[in-house]
Amino acid sequence: MLPIGSIVYLSEGNQKIMILNRGAVVEQNEEKVIFDYTGAIYPNGLDPEQVYYFNDEDIDEVVFEGIKMKKKKDLLYSIRNGKKRILI
Repeated sequence: MLPIGSIVYLSEGNQKIMILNRGAVVEQNEEKVIFDYTGAIYPNGLDPEQVYYFNDEDIDEVVFEGIKMKKKKDLLYSIRNGKKRILI
């Protein structure tokens, strides 16, 4: 998983997207769906009417990789394995 702050192009996309969140839970068709990332158009920032939910396989190109921290590995493990989020 990419760190928050990373900037990517999505498959068949032509705008840069900045990763704002990881492990987003969204309700679709009355079912909870977990996405790897939540993003917003870069450099515009968050527009509540235009939020992008996507997974690793939807990323075509990484333009910039955000800062990685060692303690984040525990959080990534929890997200990937569907466990409750933990505070670091």
